Amino acid sequence: MRWSVGIEAEGDRVFTREEIVELADAVAASSGVATGIGTSRYGAQLLVTADSREEAVAAAAEVFTAAAKAAGLPAAPIVRTEAVSEAEEAQAWESEAWESGGLAAGESGAPAPGERR
Repeated sequence: MRWSVGIEAEGDRVFTREEIVELADAVAASSGVATGIGTSRYGAQLLVTADSREEAVAAAAEVFTAAAKAAGLPAAPIVRTEAVSEAEEAQAWESEAWESGGLAAGESGAPAPGERR
């Protein structure tokens, strides 16, 4: 199962744009994006494949730590993780659309041929 994992590390200084761009380059192979310009935290959102949430977080932490090292960032403790599976995300979208009176599956909201609005 594929998971989207958010992960952040807390440093002891403010990180520059250049440093976070290096991190972005390092996480790109994992369909990742980096965060943290101008803050004391650097982070990433990564896609990983795992059988459970715990395995997903562990896999993402491994990728994240290696990427931070490759980017030349100082080692820092991980202070936040969040993992959402594709199935959970799909279920959340369906629930939100249903609760908000959104369109049913297959509906486009466009007028039918010949219909005026």
